[in-house]
Amino acid sequence: MSPTLLFSFVLGYFLILLVVAWYTSRGSNNESFFIGNRSSNWMLVAFGMIGTSLSGVTFVSVPGTVGAGAFQYFQVVIGYFIGYLVIAFILLPLYYKLNLTSIYNYLEQRFGVTSYKTGASFFILSRTLGATARMYLVVNILQIFILDSMGIPFWLTALVMLILILLYTFEGGVKTIVYTDTLQTSCMLLGLIVCIIAIMNKMDFSFAQTMSALQDKGMTRIFNTDIQSPAFFLKQILGGAFITIAMTGLDQEMMQKNISVKTLKGSQKNVMTLSFVLLLVNFLFLLMGGLLYLYAEYMGLSVKGDDLFPTVALGNYLTAGIGVIFIIGLISALFPSADGALTALTSSFCIDILGLKKRNDLDEKQKKRTRLTVHLTFTVVFFLCVMVFKWINDKSIIDVILKVAGYTYGPLLGLFAFGILTKRSIRDQKALLVCTLAPVFVFVIDLFNNPEWFVAKLGIGEATAQWLLSQSASLFQGYRIGIEILIINGLFTFLGLWFISSPQRKLA
Repeated sequence: MSPTLLFSFVLGYFLILLVVAWYTSRGSNNESFFIGNRSSNWMLVAFGMIGTSLSGVTFVSVPGTVGAGAFQYFQVVIGYFIGYLVIAFILLPLYYKLNLTSIYNYLEQRFGVTSYKTGASFFILSRTLGATARMYLVVNILQIFILDSMGIPFWLTALVMLILILLYTFEGGVKTIVYTDTLQTSCMLLGLIVCIIAIMNKMDFSFAQTMSALQDKGMTRIFNTDIQSPAFFLKQILGGAFITIAMTGLDQEMMQKNISVKTLKGSQKNVMTLSFVLLLVNFLFLLMGGLLYLYAEYMGLSVKGDDLFPTVALGNYLTAGIGVIFIIGLISALFPSADGALTALTSSFCIDILGLKKRNDLDEKQKKRTRLTVHLTFTVVFFLCVMVFKWINDKSIIDVILKVAGYTYGPLLGLFAFGILTKRSIRDQKALLVCTLAPVFVFVIDLFNNPEWFVAKLGIGEATAQWLLSQSASLFQGYRIGIEILIINGLFTFLGLWFISSPQRKLA
């Protein structure tokens, strides 16, 4: 299928999103943008959040992991499920009890203004980097397989996509995103299922035959029992649980959709439904990965990792229709994370940094003008970040971003854990210092524990690299820190807050 025809399907998809946005944003106001007037249907929120929880990186990267790690990623998915239990029955009751618009208002009520601003700032930093990295990876796939041959430059592709996202989120915010996420999640899951069926038919496999073939290749193994490995099952499950708690339960983008549901009970139904569905969906992504490797071997392809799915889907290895479905599924996986992040960052900056809801000196029209200006500004920031990632041009840039996320969400985890688990009062003005030092300490530990990673990413000199490697061997005795870096960071933050605290709880 020609790149021009594929691109026309992409534009048609955006046209549908714009129509949905126009319909849902009628009569919207600031409350519609920030929390959907607390009138969102919990079933729509639960279904739409599948796409937000996965992203375009999951669509491409999770299938690519099967070649090297079999189904080990499912260990992390089990941890996700545990994390959602904590969100549903500990965090959500707290947020609803306090009637929060921004979840970081809890930090202000519990500790003070500095803690509040610190938590919001760490969220803004992490979500900006994470969302733009995910967007870069997907835009780059579209660029390589479709737009380069049409003579369209990368910067124009990124700019046009951000303008389209801006258009359909500009007025309605969360109220619109609840519906566009539902549409996009439907397209993503449809694309995934159709691609699985297409490859099984190409190889003349039933589901049972597929699982048998994968088992023969050793690709169905889930649990890693090597305690020294970063993929050791206890570390992966525990890490997955804390990733969900921090990157969903303590993330304004994810939680603003949950607290847009009218009642706590409805929001809890949303989270628990999502947790069960994600078990199945992630299994399907892993199944797709196994099928792709079987099919690549069948076709004599040597492609692996993130390049495998787009190469098979957009090359001449399947039907043209599968190529269209893959592209629609890919952008459907991208935009629930990009549009939600843009809206959440606007909400957090307006409410947490500018204090827009407390500004009695501004009328509703002035507040709306401020909110629209912030929304446009973050769109420009997104564009600049995507261009920086393009300039870096690192094929594994997502590894950098995931590691950075471990640093930036760690202080949030420590702040919320200290507030919920203790009754101690902290010296609020020192909270920023603690939350800054904790990631620095974690960076030093990580540098000595995983010197190979930093040597590859930072270009450290050979002599320094050799010294780091020798120190790592003696300090850690072969132990490798993996996904648990977030937990370590949160623990450092918790301990730091303890040192600047006193037994008396500060009254809100």
